[in-house]
Amino acid sequence: MRRGAITRESVLKAVVEHDELGREAFLSKYGFGEARSYVLVQDGREYDSKAIAGVAHKWVQGRALAPSEFSGGKDHAAAWLKRLGFQVKAVKNPDWARDEVILACHLVMTNDWKGLDAQDSRVSELSALLQLLPIHADADRNDKFRNPNGVARKTFDIATRHPEYRGKPTNGGALDVEVLHEFLARPDQMTEVARLIRDGISTGELQDIAQTDDDELDDDFSAPEGRLLLRRHRARERNKGLRKRKIESVLRKGGGLACEACGFDFEEVYGERGAGYVECHHVVPLHEAGEGKTKLSDLALICANCHRMIHRRAPWPTPGELKADIEHRRALLRRGASVIGKQRGEAAAPSVTQKDQR
Repeated sequence: MRRGAITRESVLKAVVEHDELGREAFLSKYGFGEARSYVLVQDGREYDSKAIAGVAHKWVQGRALAPSEFSGGKDHAAAWLKRLGFQVKAVKNPDWARDEVILACHLVMTNDWKGLDAQDSRVSELSALLQLLPIHADADRNDKFRNPNGVARKTFDIATRHPEYRGKPTNGGALDVEVLHEFLARPDQMTEVARLIRDGISTGELQDIAQTDDDELDDDFSAPEGRLLLRRHRARERNKGLRKRKIESVLRKGGGLACEACGFDFEEVYGERGAGYVECHHVVPLHEAGEGKTKLSDLALICANCHRMIHRRAPWPTPGELKADIEHRRALLRRGASVIGKQRGEAAAPSVTQKDQR
């Protein structure tokens, strides 16, 4: 059975059956629960998107999908329905992203680490700004997305996690605490991050950056600043003109295109196919470099693996720091191999007593 191989007609037939049976009976008949993430909106009415998508399979492939065979989220049911042109709406708003928490935390800091009420003009201003951030897709937002009430609650989530707060904290998350501690440890740097995010949205520079990079921006790929400035950082790294000039500069000085961190050389390993290839890394994060013109000295030539490892965890190591870590680990491995080899040699060698007995 092909999951997701449904048609617009089959979805509408499932909607008709839903209306005839009633919601409770329809869900019970096919073993589905109420939608927790997305709903299908059809003719002004809302339907449990997973149940509708699952039952739609019956009209095309002979049986409905069981709830355990797929998810109701954007990877399965919601995506299938959107692909067919249906309106799909989020039941709840997405979790706050790091960029959003940074802006909220900066507001709390400027308010002497106290939460703000929803009626505060600064909360209304931040609410409007957050709605412009190109992080969450429109389909993932409901009509209360980052409204003043939600923003005000977030400021209290942050304020009540401050080390000097003596009351009971509200229901904030681990990200709130993480960003709060970064502001406490590096207030000037984090203030600059918040400014860059605000300015980038106001000028449209961060909104114009293609979101296709999100395929790479998973939970295992992070930036000190957050997702939007990481996109901006990656856009700099992918500037073909800068990369070309950096490579030409290295070659003119008699250098090679080996990775500056681990020494990997694409041409040496792959021959002609790898000739001239290497990735380019912007060494200084955007919040430190600012929006000034990128110099060739700001760039490093590294292999794809080292590039990924640098971006994997914040704070990012420089290629030089990563190189030192690699060399240290290699030395430990060589030392360990030497010890093991020595032990095996001693075990294999006959003892003096054994020689005498011969």
